[in-house]
Order: sequence, then C-alpha cells, then structure tokens
Amino acid sequence: MKTLNVDLGDRSYPIFIGEGLLDQGLMREHIRGKQVMIVSNETVAPLYLERLQASLGDGYQVDTVILPDGEQYKNLDQINTIFDQLLTCRHNRTTTLIALGGGVIGDMTGFAAACYQRGVDFVQVPTTLLSQVDSSVGGKTGVNHPQGKNMIGAFHQPRCVVIDTTVLNTLPERELAAGLAEVIKYGLIYDAEFLSWLEANMDALNSRAPQELIQAIFRSCEVKAEVVAQDEKESGIRALLNLGHTFGHAIEAHQGYGQWLHGEAVGAGTMMATDLSHRLGWIPQADVDRVRMILEAAKLPVIAPDNMSEDDFKNLMAVDKKVIDGQLRLVLLKQLGEAVVTADFPAALLEETLAAGEQLGRSDNA
Repeated sequence: MKTLNVDLGDRSYPIFIGEGLLDQGLMREHIRGKQVMIVSNETVAPLYLERLQASLGDGYQVDTVILPDGEQYKNLDQINTIFDQLLTCRHNRTTTLIALGGGVIGDMTGFAAACYQRGVDFVQVPTTLLSQVDSSVGGKTGVNHPQGKNMIGAFHQPRCVVIDTTVLNTLPERELAAGLAEVIKYGLIYDAEFLSWLEANMDALNSRAPQELIQAIFRSCEVKAEVVAQDEKESGIRALLNLGHTFGHAIEAHQGYGQWLHGEAVGAGTMMATDLSHRLGWIPQADVDRVRMILEAAKLPVIAPDNMSEDDFKNLMAVDKKVIDGQLRLVLLKQLGEAVVTADFPAALLEETLAAGEQLGRSDNA
C-alpha cells in the first residue's frame, strides 16, 4: 500500500492506494460518529457493497442508498434521494457518508455531505480509474445543470480516500480509457517525465498491469495533492487541472450527459487545447502529433462530435466556470509539461481550432 497526504491544515487527509484495500477497513479510524450512509449505484453496489459493509465491522448503524448509474442522473433530484434516505433513517450531524462508485457518485455524495445539516463527514471509495486519479481527490463536489456541467456544487474535503486498484478489473474498457485521459493530463500540465513514462507504459496500462496502474494512480494523485494544497478553491494554479475540460464539458452538455463519457470528452478537448496552443506558436507540430498519438494509444477520441458546430461550442463554453466578466479563459500548453490559464488568444485562432474537424492535430504528412 502507498499513502499520500493532502496537506490542508486541520482538514488534511490521507489517500490510500493499493490492491485489496476495500476489505481492510482503513476508513474506520476516519469515521467520527456511529452512523454511516453508503451511497452507491445499481452497477457498483452488486459488486462491492457487501465487501465494504463487512469491512466496517460492528458498532455502526449502516444504511444505504442505491442510485441509478450514469452521468445523466447527476442532478438535484438524485441529491434529494440521498437526503430522503438520511432523514428517513434519522441520521444526525455526526454521520459519515461513504461514496462507493465512480465520479458521479463521488461528486453527488460529497455535495450531499456538504449540504446535509450544513455539512457532515464523507469518505471516498472510488471504483473507476477516472475517479481514482481525479474526482475523488481535492474536495470538488456537485451536480450538473442542463446548461452546464458541475455548475451547482461546493468545495467539501473528504476524511480519507481509499483506492483499491483491484476493482478496476471489472471496469469496462471505455471507462478505463476515460480514466487515462485524466492521467495523461497530469503529464501534459505538470510533469513531462511522467508523460514519457506513460508513453512507454501505455500498453501495460491498457492491459491493467497491477504495478503500472498503481504507479500511474500514485503519481496522478501526488500531482493533484500538490496542486490542491497550494490552491484549494481554484483561484490560481488549480485551474490548470482543467486542461481540455472547457471544450470537453461543452461536448458533454451538447451530446447529452452520459452519451460521451467525461474522459472521452476530455480526450477530444485536450486535443483541441493542444491544437490551439500550436496555432498560437507555443508548441511545435511534433508535440501536437505526440499528444494525438498518446491519446489514440489510450483509445480516446481526438476529434469532437461531427454534429457540433462552432456556434454550439461557443454558446456552451460561454457558461464555463472559468469565464470571468464575460471573458473566456482556457488552459493551454506552453510546452509539454507546462500549462497556463489564459484569455490572451485571438478569437480567430479559436475559431480555426473549432472548425478544424477531422484534421485536428494532424500534420500534413500524418
């Protein structure tokens, strides 16, 4: 087992990473009361709920709420389902909510915990690669609105994060690829050496080699923990973690939540951000080709849906959380391993990227 710490003063918490951790009851010492509400979904609960319940042992009132599975259910109606169960089972302010599932379950459980009786504890037990390397760490919680992704939410840090890599054995291939989009992001924005390691080990990651997965998850969480410790509320450096997300969130909203997985949309969005970075003269064509190759090696899409127009992108990107005073800001690459958040790009170049279509990111001889 590897352990990381997210350093946030009196709200610091550990991230446990390793094989078979679901059965070890690591969260028990981080549960301060005697009531526990496990929130999961119809896909994950049949696989892992009983094991999690058994790991808690005796001494707790353990209740559950099982939600439908899918990004399209990440909404306020399902948050009310959690509240209904908490109230029906008479959970008080010392309760702890446990999120057992992917990013949707983690975000909704955290948001419910942030709101219930003005804030109760919660624990993350992420079961997808994407949630293990990204959404379970850092305290961002929330739900979607039809006009924008994650527009309703709160910052609320978990008490701990328990990452059992063996649960990835039941993960569908699309979900694995979606998680790799976020792993690749960390190399692109923060660690060029890690990006090279990912290029060399992508086949092993695609085949779910245990040690390579643990290493990729550990380094991803390590980067995110460093960034969150510096900028918890995303007033500065933390926004770099959104490489490709402004384009990607527009794709998700346009297609209908759940049609494109979040990581798939981020993959295409990352390619668009890379293309714009090249058009600005910041990175060479060789780097654009390199980014495209690693995304394709991870089995991710590198172009946006063909039914999205430039106006579709512009209208949806206009409600992105990084828009300030009407000005769109994007995360772009100064070089591989270094990113910036900027509004300093000509509108004409953004339009060229949005119009690039199937040629996106391809050199003349690619």
